[in-house]
This record gives sequence, structure tokens and C-alpha cells, in this order.
Amino acid sequence: MDHKHPENLFAIVAPGLEAICARELAGLGMADLEVVPGGIGFIGRLADLYRANLRLRTASRVVVRFARFRCRAFPDLYRAAARLPWGRFLRSDTPVHCRVTSRNSRLIHTGRIAETLQAAIGHALGQEVAPVDAGGQLLLARVVDDIVELSIDSSGELLHRRGYRTSVAAAPLRESLAAGVLGLLDWDGGEPLADPLCGTGTFLLEGALLAAGRVPGLQRQFAFMHWPGYRAGLWEQLCSEARREERLCPVAISGGDADAGALAAADANLARAGLVSDVVLHHLPLAAQPVHSGSGLVVCNPPYGKRLTTDEPMEDYFAGLGRELRRAYPRWRKALLCPDPRLARATGLPLRNVAELDNGGLKVFLYATD
Repeated sequence: MDHKHPENLFAIVAPGLEAICARELAGLGMADLEVVPGGIGFIGRLADLYRANLRLRTASRVVVRFARFRCRAFPDLYRAAARLPWGRFLRSDTPVHCRVTSRNSRLIHTGRIAETLQAAIGHALGQEVAPVDAGGQLLLARVVDDIVELSIDSSGELLHRRGYRTSVAAAPLRESLAAGVLGLLDWDGGEPLADPLCGTGTFLLEGALLAAGRVPGLQRQFAFMHWPGYRAGLWEQLCSEARREERLCPVAISGGDADAGALAAADANLARAGLVSDVVLHHLPLAAQPVHSGSGLVVCNPPYGKRLTTDEPMEDYFAGLGRELRRAYPRWRKALLCPDPRLARATGLPLRNVAELDNGGLKVFLYATD
């Protein structure tokens, strides 16, 4: 990828987070934003691609939209793909993982589409390219209504894997979803934040990163670092700029949980992120937590579905949750994730539906008080 040549880029996001990610991209100065279900298209150069991977809190991947053409036969697919400048993104010894979807098209066999693209890449690079089921360079091929769209993944591991969270509990909340929830609630580090059911601390970690001006991508590697045109100096310059923006966390951030193991994991994750001094943890169930004066945002991802470990009916659990949130945080804004409107109503809190989101394949709603 040429550092001066603008490219069609696309930030892939989980459902419900498109507007928040678009706001992030606009804040980074990205041009020609196009918001569609599942992501945001934008125009950017190499520095913009690096910056998006480094700084975006709510995206899952950033890809280069490499090619788009009409095709209805496999020989034509091979010829069109073989003419593309793959050497801008691939070395001849780079294994390629081709992920294909097809709908309403003559090219319907996804396995054969992948094999044809692999052969065409090998022809273009002058050496057979090794296919892999995971790892290597990810190529996304989407065929809809006989239009082939090819995208090169620049991120590698999904962007929610920041590099600091190795201790997790069952069904952990993705970092990108936690950051998106804070964005949807307009929390920008200007008021206290609390999670009284914090588990391994995802809301607290993302909140502390945001409040302290810490970008999420400093502690990890990216796929673009293996491209032929990777500019290590440019990457380090962007990282240095980001580090200069860091500050002391200006607000109180606290969490609690009845599970000692989850809290130990949260503490370990905070330590890896260098945020231990920014977050206060309490080994207490919500019912034993003290009354918090002043105001702020209290947000939680209460147990539901497979994560519900209590034997009491779910409506009773959520009714108790609502009572305890009112008691412990009387003047705070309150927000929670919940898969069922009935359970939200059971809290007795004056909740409004803020957004419909996806939590690990489960549809959930974000509810909040004003």
C-alpha cells in the first residue's frame, strides 16, 4: 500500500455500534464516511490505516477494499484476480486465509471461490501461496448478485483484543462492545464511572483507557506489519504522538464483585494495562456495597442466560438489582445490558431503550435512565 495513495477503507463493527465508530472516525479526521449496517466506509492513506487500527475503540477490523468487479464464471474470476497488484499486500511466502461468502450469484461454491483466488494470487506473485484455515493474511471475498468484492484485512487479530486482557471469565464482554456502550451513553471520562458487577473489569478497563487518553492499540501487533510496504518509522511516530496525549485519569472509577476469582483477574488485567492506580476494586456483592454520594454513571452487564448462576427466577433477580442500584447509587445515571425487555421492566428503574446490540452472538439491549 502506497503511503501517498488514498484507498477505500472499511471499518467493520458489531451491529449497533456503527454510529459510535463513525463518530470516532470523524474525530480522527477521516474523509467521505459512508455508514452502512456492519461498518463504515472511508477514504484514507497509509497513515490513516495505521491510525485507525491504533485508535479505534469500537471497530472489529479495518480492511482495505482491494477490488470490485462483476463475475459469473470461475475462469473469469481467475483472470480478473490474477491481474490485481497483490504484491502491495502479500509477500510470496505469506500464507493466505481466504474467507468467502456468496449470495444470489452464479459463483456459489465458496470453497472453489477460495481455491480459485489462491491460484490467482500464486500466479500474480510467481509462487504458489499456501492456504491456511487460520492465521496468515486474511482475505475477505464477498460475492453478492454476481459482484465480487475483495478486501485485505489490516488488523490481524480482532481489534477488541487489546493485548492486556489475558485473564477472563465465562462469556466475557468484548472490549469493543464495552467501549461502544460507554460511547452510546455519552460517557467521555468527565464524570465518575462504576460497575458493581464488574467481573473481570471490561467496562472499568475501557473507561480508564478513555479517561486517561490511552489509545487501545499500543500493546499489540497488526497484520499490516507483515506487508511489503510496512513503514516502521511511521508507525512509531504515530505511537509516540499517542503516548504524548496520555494523562492522569481525572475521575473516580470503581468496581465490585462477589467473585474473588473474577476480581483477581480484573486486577491482573488492570496491572498489564498499567491502570491499577486508576481503578478501585471492592470484593463485595452489590447488596453489601456502600451508598455512593454525588453523581456519575453506573453501568453493568448483569448475569443472564448461561451466565445466570442464581437459582432465583430471573425477574426476581432483576427486581433486586434495581432496588440495590437505587440504594447504592441514588443520584447516578444507571445503565445495563439485558436480553429481555421484561427483565428491564422488572428492575423498576425508569429505563429507556438506548440501542440493540450483539453480545457474543446474543441479541441484547442497552437500557439507561436519564
